[in-house]
Amino acid sequence: MERSGGSIPAVYMMNNKKRLPNKDSDLYRAILELRDVEECYAFFSDLCTVSELKAMEQRFEIAQMLSQGMVYNDILEKTGASSATVSRVNRSVNFGMDSYRTLFARMEEHKKK
Repeated sequence: MERSGGSIPAVYMMNNKKRLPNKDSDLYRAILELRDVEECYAFFSDLCTVSELKAMEQRFEIAQMLSQGMVYNDILEKTGASSATVSRVNRSVNFGMDSYRTLFARMEEHKKK
């Protein structure tokens, strides 16, 4: 998307919502430094708005329910999420980077200890 006589303005590149997140960001390393649930909660409360946190919590809950074999209608009823949100989470659970499965397996291991 070139403009006549130049390249894409830097402002456009910085605000482009389709740009992928930087997996090498210090943010992800910082999260790994959090020591317990209280520190994690405090950090995410400082980092995110209440709406963002609620949306992430809801998506995580939906992923747990899908992984347990719950059907869409039950998930919609229990979470109040939209069918689009459930569908998007389902796509991540089944066709994403397997992070939900990895995390749920680790959480299950912790329960056994």
